[in-house]
Formats: sequence, structure tokens, C-alpha cells
Amino acid sequence: MGKRSTARRLAMQVLFQLDAGQNDLDFLLEQSARRERLIADTVRFAGELANGARGHLAELDKYIAEKSIGWSLTRITGVDRAILRLAVYEIRFLRTPPSVAINEAVELAKKFSTAESAKFVNGILGGLAEKK
Repeated sequence: MGKRSTARRLAMQVLFQLDAGQNDLDFLLEQSARRERLIADTVRFAGELANGARGHLAELDKYIAEKSIGWSLTRITGVDRAILRLAVYEIRFLRTPPSVAINEAVELAKKFSTAESAKFVNGILGGLAEKK
């Protein structure tokens, strides 16, 4: 897994933990960096992603809620919520090419979520890609 993909995974995991009630983003990053022996650039990018997504949470959640017709935000699994928040943040605020952010999100969903999650994540994010 490349540095940026690893950073996205770490950011997704941190966003999930924050959503579950943890508060200290820096501690979560440091803990993972030490446990996994991650390089500084990877941790730095993960921190940028997680901090950015957390800072724009209301906007990200509004977009996700609008696109997830029939699904309230609380009905979406925590992992899928974290993946979606991360990808929407990257596309809207970091100007990551939608194809890159969507591919990374779908891969995270395949690896860390339910069997249906990859299609669900792809469907939600596809609407954002069409806007570009």
C-alpha cells in the first residue's frame, strides 16, 4: 500500500474513532504511527485529511445526507460514514481528482466494511464526480 493510500486508511480510522467518541486526534495519529511504524509524511498527510474533514463535518454530512436518499446519516455504518467524509473532503476541499478519491474510498470500503458498502460508497460519491 502506498504512502497516500496508507494515510487515507489512517485518516479513515481516526475519523471513525472520533465519531465513536474519541476526542484527541493527534493522540490517535501518534498511537497508530508508533504501532505501525509509519513515516512522517504519511502521518502528516493523514493528519491533514482527518483535521480537514473534522473541520468541515457539517458541510460533508449535508452533502452525504442529500445523496443518500432513504438513508439517514445515523443509519450509515460508522466506517462508511468515515470513508464518505474523507472522500468528499478530498474532492471538494483538496481538489483531489474525483476518480482518485472514489477509487481509494471504494477500496477502503471493500477492505474495512460490509459486502454492500463498496457499491453504496461508489453511488454516493458518483454524484459528486458528476458535478465536476
